[in-house]
Amino acid sequence: MKIALIIENSQAAKSEIVHNALKTVVEPLGHSVHHYGMYAPEDKASLTYVMNGLLAGILLNSKAADFVVTGCGTGMGSMLACNSMPGVFCGLVIDPTDAFLFGQINDGNCLSMPYAKGFGWAAELNLQDCYRKLFEQERGAGYPKERAAIMAKNRGILKDLKAASCKDMLTVLKTVDQDLLKAAVSGEKFQELFFTNCQDDAIAAHIQGVLAR
Repeated sequence: MKIALIIENSQAAKSEIVHNALKTVVEPLGHSVHHYGMYAPEDKASLTYVMNGLLAGILLNSKAADFVVTGCGTGMGSMLACNSMPGVFCGLVIDPTDAFLFGQINDGNCLSMPYAKGFGWAAELNLQDCYRKLFEQERGAGYPKERAAIMAKNRGILKDLKAASCKDMLTVLKTVDQDLLKAAVSGEKFQELFFTNCQDDAIAAHIQGVLAR
C-alpha cells in the first residue's frame, strides 16, 4: 500500500517526528511512505490545512496513493478539508483506540491527527501506537464483530451518498481556485512522487497544465 504523508505549515517543525513514526510502523508491514511535505517550516511551498484536503483528494482519486496520513494543530481543520473532497473518507484520530475503531468500523482512506493539541512527552510513541492499531490488521472487520455486516452496509451507503453529493475530482480541479491548486501542488517533491504514481491521465494532465502556468 502506498501511504502519502502531508504536513501543514503550522506543524512543519514536527515533520521528521511524524515521518519517522509512520515509517517505523508501516515499512516492516510492506507499505511504502511517500512524504509530500512540508519537510521544514522554511519550505518555499507552504501548505495550509485546506491544501491538505485538496492534496488528499488528488492523491486518492488519481490512485497515486492508497491512504493519506495528514493533520494540523487540532486535526479538525485537515479532517474537514479532506472530507470535502470526493472519494475521501477521513477520520480524526487522537489515540490508539480512535485508530482501531476508525479502521474496523469506518475503514476510511485518510486520517487526520492533532500535532499541537496534546502533543507532549512521548508523543512519537502515541503516533506509533495509533499507526499500529490502524495498519497492523485487516481493516473493515467490524467492532464488535457481530455488527460487521451492518457496518459494511453503512459504509457502502455513505460511499454512494458522497458520490451523489460531490462532483468528480477532475471537475473539482477545474473549478477550484487555480492559484490555490498551483500552490498546493508546488511542493519540493510533488512532481517526482505524484507523476510516478498517478494512474489517472486526465487528472495528471490538468495538474501538469496548472504547474506549467
